[in-house]
Amino acid sequence: MTRLLSKEELISFEEEIARLYFEKKIPGPVHLSYGNEEALINIFGAVREDDWVFSTHRSHYHALLKGVPRDWLRDEILAGHSITINNPDYNFYASAIMGDIAPIAVGKALALKLKNSKEHVWCFVGDMFAEMGTFSESLKYAERNSLPITFVVEDNGMSVVTPTQEVWGLDHSEASKVVRYEYKNSRYPHAGISKEYSGF
Repeated sequence: MTRLLSKEELISFEEEIARLYFEKKIPGPVHLSYGNEEALINIFGAVREDDWVFSTHRSHYHALLKGVPRDWLRDEILAGHSITINNPDYNFYASAIMGDIAPIAVGKALALKLKNSKEHVWCFVGDMFAEMGTFSESLKYAERNSLPITFVVEDNGMSVVTPTQEVWGLDHSEASKVVRYEYKNSRYPHAGISKEYSGF
């Protein structure tokens, strides 16, 4: 199993990306993480090397913890691909389209079950995504068919730039295939990057 990066290494990577963005070296949108390092390190402790990880537009930490090489990821971001990081060599896929990654992950989990594979799928989504019908249908299908998938809801209380609770009115039911953790990103805005938050 690839060595998991430390909290400090994860934060350092995002700080580098923020600096490069402000130096106008990244020709596309970037969404950064902060405040959820320890939770993710704990979760990725259960992710095996041959498992599959599906992520969203905020995927830098997920990619690094899955073992995607730091330099490769940095080059992809510099090429403007920050919100669509995909590396089949590491079974890692991400999409910036809200709502599409869950059914894709479920499809992969179904394929693994049909092949009697011991591999597992991990699908990371935000708390807004977790309120969408696409997520609900994906979860129901996965549970009904006992698919090898775990959904991880990263709950920072934000739906783009509005509070998730205020917009959606949360009423979560417990599901066996869902892990949820809460965190607060106090360094970067939820959408994009701002000098006010980054310290640059």
